[in-house]
Amino acid sequence: MRKVKLKILLLALPLLLMAGSAPAPVQIALLKYRGGGDWYANPTALPNLIEFCNKNLRTNIDPDYATVDAGSPDIFNYPFVHMTGHGNVLFDGQEAANLRNYLIAGGFLHIDDNYGMDPYIRPQMKKVFPELDFIELPFSHPIYNQRFPFPNGLPKIHEHDNKPPQGFGLIWEGRLVCFYSYETDLGDGWEDPAVHNDSEETRLKALRMGANLIQYAFTK
Repeated sequence: MRKVKLKILLLALPLLLMAGSAPAPVQIALLKYRGGGDWYANPTALPNLIEFCNKNLRTNIDPDYATVDAGSPDIFNYPFVHMTGHGNVLFDGQEAANLRNYLIAGGFLHIDDNYGMDPYIRPQMKKVFPELDFIELPFSHPIYNQRFPFPNGLPKIHEHDNKPPQGFGLIWEGRLVCFYSYETDLGDGWEDPAVHNDSEETRLKALRMGANLIQYAFTK
């Protein structure tokens, strides 16, 4: 039933990009996971991204995002789930199966490495899709060419190791079900200006790329 509900919701999501077309807002969620990593990092990020999308994409997203456990059936209520943190991530068998079913049913997961997550998230996502590997998406991919074009791929928000930003994806039966932003820290750029003292130009790049993720997830 949850899978059917999500599929029906996703069919209606393109209408959310037209003002006044949705009788009630759609809610997005932050993923809560085990392992000790700070899944709760960047608390002002999603509210700012939602506000930006509702203003610039004319979406109808509930200003209050949800928090959902990786193994909860409630995840099927949310067409877009955001995951972040700096450290350890752990999915047990039930949680991995739940995430897999959610993504196959039409859900979308955005993983944003807030620096330090990479060695943990890759093996955990292998539990979710043992048959898939993260592949780096070409700059021509639609996710970089939504409302806001990014001809050079992900913007660089925080320096960290001074590596170039990379966008990786898991593709299931031709559909991008998970986007992993690495060495950019989009969520930090979504936060309130005073948190990281990012320039307005940097924050705008981060918010625009975030809006592309939302638009892609809502229309694909």
